[in-house]
Amino acid sequence: MIRRIEKIFLLVVSLIMCSTAFAQDGTYGAYSPYSIYGIGDISKEGTAYNKSMGGVGIATRNNRYINYLNPAAVTARDSLSFMADFGLQQSNNVYKQGDIKSAHNTFNIYNFVMTFPIWRSSAFMVGITPYSDVGYDFSSIENNPDIIGNTGNISYDSYGTGGIYQVFLGAGVTFWKKLSVGAEWIYYFGNIDKVTNMDYSNSSYRSVNSGSELDIRGTTGKFGLQYEQKLGDDVSMVIGATYKLSTRMKGYSTNYRYANQSSVTDTLSYNVDTLAASGLRFGDEIGVGISFKGRDKWSAELNYLRSNWSNSGMDTHKGFSAMGSSVFSSTVSQSFRAGFEITPNRNDIRYYFRKCSYRAGIYYDQAYYKLDGNNINSMGITLGITLPIPRYYNGVSLGVDFGQRASTRNNMIRERYAMFVIGFNIHDIWFRKNQYQ
Repeated sequence: MIRRIEKIFLLVVSLIMCSTAFAQDGTYGAYSPYSIYGIGDISKEGTAYNKSMGGVGIATRNNRYINYLNPAAVTARDSLSFMADFGLQQSNNVYKQGDIKSAHNTFNIYNFVMTFPIWRSSAFMVGITPYSDVGYDFSSIENNPDIIGNTGNISYDSYGTGGIYQVFLGAGVTFWKKLSVGAEWIYYFGNIDKVTNMDYSNSSYRSVNSGSELDIRGTTGKFGLQYEQKLGDDVSMVIGATYKLSTRMKGYSTNYRYANQSSVTDTLSYNVDTLAASGLRFGDEIGVGISFKGRDKWSAELNYLRSNWSNSGMDTHKGFSAMGSSVFSSTVSQSFRAGFEITPNRNDIRYYFRKCSYRAGIYYDQAYYKLDGNNINSMGITLGITLPIPRYYNGVSLGVDFGQRASTRNNMIRERYAMFVIGFNIHDIWFRKNQYQ
């Protein structure tokens, strides 16, 4: 009993340390010009297992991997085991707007999740993952004589950092060996900084620094269910659904504007208001999915998610909508995902790669905002493999996501990316009684 308590204590300490690491600047950071808008890029949720199958997971029941996309899925596990998943991500991005091209690479932590049994057919889950990320840096020089007049060249530099993270606690229980239900408490926290500097080549004119600092906090709940039905001796079907509540966010928004010349700084404007008063809301989300599984050899799944951000309150708030040159408007986000997995022979003792699990997937995402009335859409394909490690269900999952966001039409920025993920699946027997004294 004492040893069990010690292990749980170590888990809690690990989660706290991981939360601190996520919250520090630069630990999790992506780069995209589209993160200048709203709360940034909403992260693709899921472990390496989910990501390499197109992001599916609403109807996934697999006792070898953690699936936190549906809180009801936490019950699909060995009743005696502790499970953990830790993931890393490398992103390589190429951007094009007209004749202008650029590239950027990042390397980040993307999740830390643990699960362990509570009692018989119930289980508990805890973790931390990024929810959204802001990372951009633009520079330009205005030298049009009709604009600058006698001021000389004007240089502009805009950059943004930060993000929002989520800590979640969830539990699930199974009834009649077919129906699993789960619930999850989610806590959002994070800081977002957006800055624009304007400098004149003529020293007679003052440089101007403006920007916003956002401190965001909030809680919400998520509910899920999964129903499994056998279709024969070898095939089963799972129907899954999730619903996440809309929530009003708390925190502070600081908007400022300074004029600088030599060592003198004058405050042109400085305003602090509460986000609750400005009506900032995260939209509710509904997801449905269906999967088919052939024993322990193959599985296929389809997912659909919809989230309503139309009443987010970001459209009129300077910290969310006025930092870019395009007209920003929040809208309804949608996502279509499909994935497939095959394992030739999990128990093969001669050929190692027959024991590996191979995955592929596709997805289509519509962002939670429009720019100048244009939807911002992403699409891509995913591939992955899990390399089993001797001893229980331990393994290393590798995945890659090739995709594109937006296009060069309407003077938009086309973003093409290749994201590589690696996840470590950890299993350990905690609760098995000793057979011999």
